[in-house]
Amino acid sequence: MTNRVDVVKNAARFIHKDNVHEKEHDKNLWNARIKRDKIAATIPEWEELREIASKIKEHSLANLDYYLEMFEKNATARGAIVHWARDAQEHNEIVYSILQTKKVTEVIKSKSMLQEECGMVSFLESKGIEVTESDLGERIQQLSHEPPAHIVMPAIEKTTEDVAQLFAKTIGTDPNDTDPHSLCEAMRNNARPRFLRAGAGMTGANFAIAETGSFVVCTNEGNADIGASVPPLHIASIGIEKILPKVEDLGVFIRLLSRSALGTPATQYTSHFTGPHKGGELHIILTDNGRSKRLGEADFWHSLKCIRCGACMNTCPVYRRSGGLAYESTYSGPIGIILSPTFDVKKYSELPFHSSLCGSCSEVCPVKIDIADQIYKWRKVVYKAGYMPEGRKLAFKAAGEVFAHPSLFRMAENVGKKVLPVVPDFLIYSKLNPWTNKNDREMISLSKQTFREWYLTNRKKNTNE
Repeated sequence: MTNRVDVVKNAARFIHKDNVHEKEHDKNLWNARIKRDKIAATIPEWEELREIASKIKEHSLANLDYYLEMFEKNATARGAIVHWARDAQEHNEIVYSILQTKKVTEVIKSKSMLQEECGMVSFLESKGIEVTESDLGERIQQLSHEPPAHIVMPAIEKTTEDVAQLFAKTIGTDPNDTDPHSLCEAMRNNARPRFLRAGAGMTGANFAIAETGSFVVCTNEGNADIGASVPPLHIASIGIEKILPKVEDLGVFIRLLSRSALGTPATQYTSHFTGPHKGGELHIILTDNGRSKRLGEADFWHSLKCIRCGACMNTCPVYRRSGGLAYESTYSGPIGIILSPTFDVKKYSELPFHSSLCGSCSEVCPVKIDIADQIYKWRKVVYKAGYMPEGRKLAFKAAGEVFAHPSLFRMAENVGKKVLPVVPDFLIYSKLNPWTNKNDREMISLSKQTFREWYLTNRKKNTNE
């Protein structure tokens, strides 16, 4: 039986953890949003780039079978071995089969949301394969036995003090040493021997080029390059939606990706892989895992345009407060809200309501996905499927009636203005009122004059003048 994710409970746990984590999380992500806006403002053709990127992705998805076959043909011609995986289980079994054939027992891997989506690490570990995440943030989450909390910044929920304590327990560092440079150096020293021992390196891919059979991995640490170059075996997991038709298309996305994600001109490393390195072997696993089904959904196929920049997460007021782990999904934030239900609508039925529908996510998306609109449509799906709690159904029905009838709305306003000031605090600040529960917020004070009353008064004054 599927257990529904209680995102509200999970978010409350993060918010009330202490007086530090939520505030730091909110500040750090908002800083990324500000940097994104500043750097986007320096490019006059920014909106044009977004439109072009959106059209390229739509064209690619509309002709996905054609470009996938072209990619396979060109990748194979350049010495790669291409596999096709229908779902997560098949993907994981292909990986294990390759490793087993090559007698590999240790793997070093860079960040891959697809591999995370497939539950690959736990699958391989159950088969006796040791897997080490080489991305610093992913390694922190791996040592914490937690999934990534953000697409781009996996450990953004943690402070340097958290990392210092974690490293002290797991790799023997000084728990009082919270210097970021020192912590990075300690993990580098811990990881390097693993790179040298590993029999295989695994990566994901940000983009795959049909024209050349190449794929591109964008990182800021260079760990993917080492993992793909040092071990003799390189395995790349690529979602079928990552296909771009031509090399010239890539420039548009490279200009958008890092600027949208972190507010930087480009990632430190933009690595192109075309065939295996000398003396090595390259396996590419083109993976569906529900993508072709999503492509056939009229309301939700646009989500396949996502380039995993995380801009929607950085701007979302709900995600910034709740933290990524609250979603209990590979993908969190606004993009997680529209992706996760495609895997299990019942389990993630609460997610579409974990949004203010402010539309900021749609405004910052570099490929112009209508995220806010899709969140609203997922609410309809959840309602029709019968997964909305009865209390919420009744509340929405009552609110719908009030908002649909101006006279009822004005009456509710008048009653609220008179009643709220005299209601005892023990009723306002109680479990019955989620707005003030656990002293999250003070109850709002109502203005003596509504906007409508102000407008009517001033309209009459202006008319008389």
